[in-house]
Amino acid sequence: MEHYSDEELLQQFRNESSRNYAFSLIVNKYQKKLYWHIRKIVIDHDDTDDVLQNTFIKTWKGLDNFKEESQLYTWLYRIATNEALGFLRQKSRSKTFSIHPIEYQLSKSLESDTYFKGDEIQMKLQKAILTLPEKQRIVFNMRYYDETPYEEMSEILETSVGALKASYHHAAKKVEEYLVVHCS
Repeated sequence: MEHYSDEELLQQFRNESSRNYAFSLIVNKYQKKLYWHIRKIVIDHDDTDDVLQNTFIKTWKGLDNFKEESQLYTWLYRIATNEALGFLRQKSRSKTFSIHPIEYQLSKSLESDTYFKGDEIQMKLQKAILTLPEKQRIVFNMRYYDETPYEEMSEILETSVGALKASYHHAAKKVEEYLVVHCS
């Protein structure tokens, strides 16, 4: 398969005769990265697949209006993040999840996840991350696991670099405190 730049993919997408092909290349290029980004937010594999599908549906519908004021992957990550957060909000409002907070449900989902391949320490780290507020959890995952630069995170999350640094610092401190209590 040929490797195209985002600019080339967008140019092909805007051409009616190569639109479907270009979109399939965009999906192939970003599917795995977006899957893991979403998975860290919603935890469950099946839910992640649903959110990823919705992300690409929104991408297909919105790509004609993409102004290229940001990079394509930044725009895709923003859509994926918003879709994942919207999914969690909807799930937390549903009747089956009204007894416990969504973080508790995500933790239980993680424990029963047959796709989780981590050891006990990794499970405790994931549970520690799930105790974080939503925004801190996303910032921590993007910085710790994906090593996303703050400037890129700022574009994706539409938040200042200073606020993101503070969020990461607070999140790291809370994760550390959780691990000290639960791993000793």
